[in-house]
Amino acid sequence: MAQKQVILICDDQEIIHETLRVYLENEGFECLSAMNGQEAVEIAESKKIDLIILDLMMPKKSGVEVCRQVRENAQIPIIMLTAKGEEIDRIIGLEIGADDYIVKPFSAREVVARVKAVLRRVSNEKKETQRVIRYDDIEININNYEVKVKGEKLALTPKEVEILQLLAAKPGRVYTREQILSQVWGYDFYGDTRAVDTQIKRIRQKLPQEDVSFKITTVYGVGYKFEAER
Repeated sequence: MAQKQVILICDDQEIIHETLRVYLENEGFECLSAMNGQEAVEIAESKKIDLIILDLMMPKKSGVEVCRQVRENAQIPIIMLTAKGEEIDRIIGLEIGADDYIVKPFSAREVVARVKAVLRRVSNEKKETQRVIRYDDIEININNYEVKVKGEKLALTPKEVEILQLLAAKPGRVYTREQILSQVWGYDFYGDTRAVDTQIKRIRQKLPQEDVSFKITTVYGVGYKFEAER
């Protein structure tokens, strides 16, 4: 019998836990609950969690803090929840590494559908993604989320590594901002393409720009591409 996938629900409203638990357990998932951010971090660090549903506004530690802390130690998929609808919150959710984003109030069926979609994408990526990419001066290892330039490890966030890996896997191919959002975050975040520009800017700041045989090129009006010598 296959082991059930474990979903950690992190929200300070009991009704959210009760509703999502019913729907998720009916779909064969096992559910754990955290009522505050600190508890969420402790559970994520001590148990095997397949996905986290994380409210942005949590007591003790905010959803932003939880997401960042969890991602320092593990690549657990995260779906952010928020009662707000402002674009800035959606961009924050993207930039800290959330895999999807849902605004309250929401349908429990929609959450279940998003959970399945994110887990399916993660599973497919593990099977299909080119795990290690090497060029003359750079190595991108998605197994341990390490990027090395001329043998020196760089301090990139998980999302920065994923974006770099996506571009470098097919050098010369131009990816639009929408394609990067869809393939890295797994969902279409309409109107949030500025998050991609922000991530690319940060990646460039961390990558050496001189004496290397690769670069990320901006194709104005379209998107970005990776160029390198083998």
